[in-house]
Amino acid sequence: MIDFRKVIRSFGFAGQGILDLFRFENNAKVHLLVAGLVLAGGFWVHLTHIEWTIILTQIGLVWAAEAFNTAIEKLCDFVSPGIHPKIKAIKDLSSGAVLIVVIAAVLVGIIIFGSHLLDGFLSMSSRPKPLFSISFDPNLAGF
Repeated sequence: MIDFRKVIRSFGFAGQGILDLFRFENNAKVHLLVAGLVLAGGFWVHLTHIEWTIILTQIGLVWAAEAFNTAIEKLCDFVSPGIHPKIKAIKDLSSGAVLIVVIAAVLVGIIIFGSHLLDGFLSMSSRPKPLFSISFDPNLAGF
């Protein structure tokens, strides 16, 4: 039998963890600010449903990676409060993982926003349209 009070309490603990992440961790605040700018940009360029899904997934992945990194760093600081070369290596690997996710998210953003900005630029100029473009057909996607 599922104890729903425990489930609700667990969600409360998780919510507190998310609040603490953005309240106390500087890099998480940077990711939150950038996410806000990306969301505003998404409304400005009129992203499609699929593009929104991809962008929101990237934002979630970056935030989750930052949360895992923060948890690993806090655990390392608890286990070894002093300076230790193995703890440094663990922290470097953990922050490197965040950087990998951020680089992937930036590349996805460049592809998605770049195509919208390029289309907008080309529609304002007298240049011909690009030879190819990626379009979304909702009939093929089952919507």
